[in-house]
Amino acid sequence: MLLKTLREEVLDANLELLRRGLVLYTFGNASGISRQHGLIAIKPSGVPYEKLTPAQIVLTDLEGKTVDGKLRPSSDLATHLELYRQFQAIGGVAHTHSEFATAWAQARRPIPCFGTTHADYFHGPVPVTHALTAAEVATNYEGNTGIAICRIFANGDPMATPAALVAGHAPFCWGVNPAEAAHVAAILEFVAKMAYYTLGVSPEVQPLQPELQQKHHLRKHGPSAYYGQKAAR
Repeated sequence: MLLKTLREEVLDANLELLRRGLVLYTFGNASGISRQHGLIAIKPSGVPYEKLTPAQIVLTDLEGKTVDGKLRPSSDLATHLELYRQFQAIGGVAHTHSEFATAWAQARRPIPCFGTTHADYFHGPVPVTHALTAAEVATNYEGNTGIAICRIFANGDPMATPAALVAGHAPFCWGVNPAEAAHVAAILEFVAKMAYYTLGVSPEVQPLQPELQQKHHLRKHGPSAYYGQKAAR
């Protein structure tokens, strides 16, 4: 089976979305890329997660042409492709319709950084795209969704804030591999829920002070990060 390991990783990332309660029925999808081969592995469209097998994961090239697989790829393929083309450091993408993150996307509001849990994973607020125009929806809708996400990071680092909310739609997350993308999706839902509850407790709450945001993010992700254990040599 072509790219067997990548297909297995993408399958497990999709199943992780299900295990974490981030998807319902056939909502959402996860993918991965082999930069060496220039190929994407992605969930097939409309197939229940419980029935997925590695062989059903569809392989496409970076133009969206199916290279291996009998099923149609996810209808969100063009969005994934745009992210892979523009964000060279990523190796996996996860798209969910998780309850709280999607509520923020539908409200067309970025998720503010109210606390250190958020800052540990996202450098600043989780951004939201502009609402697509009628023309963008009518022509190349999924591709334009990816372009709208990438536009947010034109002057920023997509790895520092590895997620975005698509206005009126739902979140897309990414990471260095499919497993990390699914992990980010789970964390995003958690911080989206906490932000919602925080506003309920105190509607006038202000974002966490920048110094503390910076401290928590960089101690985990900065050049002098000291969170966790050193990798074994």
